[in-house]
Amino acid sequence: MNGHGSQFLLGLDGGATSTVCVCMPLFPFSDDPNNLPDPLPILARSVAGCSNHNSVGETAARLTLEQVITEALSKSGADLCAVCAVCLGVSGVNHPTDQERILTWLREMFPSHVKLYVQNDAVAAMASGTMGKLHGCVLVSGTGTISYGFADGKEARAAGAGPILGDWGSGYGIAARALTAVIRAHDGRGSKTILTTRILKALALSSPDEIIGWTYADPSWARIAALVPEVVSCAEAGDQIANEILVDAVQELTISVKAVVERLNLCAEDGSASFPVVMVGGVLEGNKGWDIGNKVINSIQKLFPGAHPESPKVEPAIGAALLAWNFLMKESEGDNHH
Repeated sequence: MNGHGSQFLLGLDGGATSTVCVCMPLFPFSDDPNNLPDPLPILARSVAGCSNHNSVGETAARLTLEQVITEALSKSGADLCAVCAVCLGVSGVNHPTDQERILTWLREMFPSHVKLYVQNDAVAAMASGTMGKLHGCVLVSGTGTISYGFADGKEARAAGAGPILGDWGSGYGIAARALTAVIRAHDGRGSKTILTTRILKALALSSPDEIIGWTYADPSWARIAALVPEVVSCAEAGDQIANEILVDAVQELTISVKAVVERLNLCAEDGSASFPVVMVGGVLEGNKGWDIGNKVINSIQKLFPGAHPESPKVEPAIGAALLAWNFLMKESEGDNHH
């Protein structure tokens, strides 16, 4: 064990399906992301199950965090006392009480000198594109969607409340609208669409009536969201209904970024200031003829010419470790100013 002499950073990413922890040595502070060590010194990486307390319950979530942290430290040959900061980005942190609950678990695990930070997993996703700098905006659209931003120590979020509460730019939102369009076309409320044949084929069903049973048999968000590629290919083939669904999704994603940018005044009064928009999640990935991510960026840049898209450069757990490093740097600057 390295005991107290060495100092380590832990970054954790607790997403919907798994929890990843990375251990890094503390390296010299620098305000320039280009001065970061290249490659970044990752001493260990460990993976465990889901740690979202809303999904698995508090006991299981806490055990998962303890397991993944213990494993990363033992692989690194470090002990708890040698850790100087921990940053956890976890889904399901939507309120200060969520944050406080997880901080309490971590406080019981770590010695009192260890700095502990708990953030929504969107914050770790942003840090993976900005290399730990908390300035700008992140747009996540995978199964779900959220927009999150930081400027001058203030933060704001938009969307992220789940499909029932209006996250229509998400993979789930797009696919649910497509399933709805098939049902409406079938019973005469809506126009005919090639979504019908494509989706029935993808699901190995023979009639739109069977979609109802398929949907309610397991309405999990990821299972529904898996139909997004069918919607995209129908739009590429010229289907008007599929095209409308994607155009609306682009609009929804754009307004969630717009809300965050305006609340934080990221673009400055004249709209000219430059800021990153980190684009994360399967819905926004390129390589499609009907490129949702590209259209979102174009429509954001019409509103805010200074917005520039960034892709994640490291995984979110490393983003979280870089956040821990950034938070430590800010605190040490604060201490030096007193």
